[in-house]
Amino acid sequence: MALPRLALVPGEPAGIGPELCVRVAQAPRTDCSLVALADPEVLAAAAAALGLPLNLLPADAVARQPGDLPLHPVRNAVAVQFGRPDPRNARAVVDALLGAAEGCVRGVYQGMVTGPVQKSTINEGGIAYTGTTELLAGHAGREVVMMLANDIVRVALATTHLPLRKVADAIDAPLLRQVLGILHSAMREDFGIADPVVAVLGLNPHAGEDGHLGREELDVVIPVLEALRAEGMHLVGPLPADTAFLPGRLRGFDAVLAMYHDQGLPVLKYSGFERAVNLTLGLPYPRVAVDHGTALDLAGKGLADPSSLEAAVTTCARMAAQRMQR
Repeated sequence: MALPRLALVPGEPAGIGPELCVRVAQAPRTDCSLVALADPEVLAAAAAALGLPLNLLPADAVARQPGDLPLHPVRNAVAVQFGRPDPRNARAVVDALLGAAEGCVRGVYQGMVTGPVQKSTINEGGIAYTGTTELLAGHAGREVVMMLANDIVRVALATTHLPLRKVADAIDAPLLRQVLGILHSAMREDFGIADPVVAVLGLNPHAGEDGHLGREELDVVIPVLEALRAEGMHLVGPLPADTAFLPGRLRGFDAVLAMYHDQGLPVLKYSGFERAVNLTLGLPYPRVAVDHGTALDLAGKGLADPSSLEAAVTTCARMAAQRMQR
């Protein structure tokens, strides 16, 4: 079977994304081929800062030596200074992401891997931007679920970037059915798990303590879980969040659904932040991102750890290969 071809988008050109892409290009890959959508001058500057070889090839070429990187050029409006984002380059950042997404939809690429973006700079550039997940969901016209993963645990989120005051109102039956449906399908289609076991956390302490600490579990979560179990899903819970992540329990789960951002992600990041990746489930293609920011203070200094981007490429390659087998 042919190797999946993945679009590689560095993200904010003044951040660490370009140098991470250069580092990833140093090792020959046996699981996928990569095509960068980026400005060639920025990648060349990153390679020079790192003192590493970089040979930019046509987009349809094959990387054979360390430093080879096929490229689809997406040029910035103005020259880039590492550590200093320029809003005038916001359009190029978004165009690279949308170009990769369009290539995935058309079958040019079998997945996309993305570096960190600077949301504030994109908005300052006159482009309304809440996040790459939302951008890609809008492009595909799909409802999506955010999931972060490392070698120890996969954590999906029922709600993402909401103030705590709004979380309880957002957790309703239609949302939970939608999120669990997307998560269940992704476990089967992208990870090849025929009967995934998903642990569902309660919203309240002790999963509501039979209604004494909140009724969301009794009124919303439990009825949804019972209905989906009757449809064939293997769901465990609602579980108290303070004990669900114990190692002995985690070994029995393929994924965990947390009700809100800081309920599940601190545990994941503590257990292995360097190898953590951010996945967008529900798209018509695999999308995996690094789980860190642009690190502007490190940009151009050769100090950035490429572990998360390496993990993102490996994870996306596996997901793409799984889809290609269907």
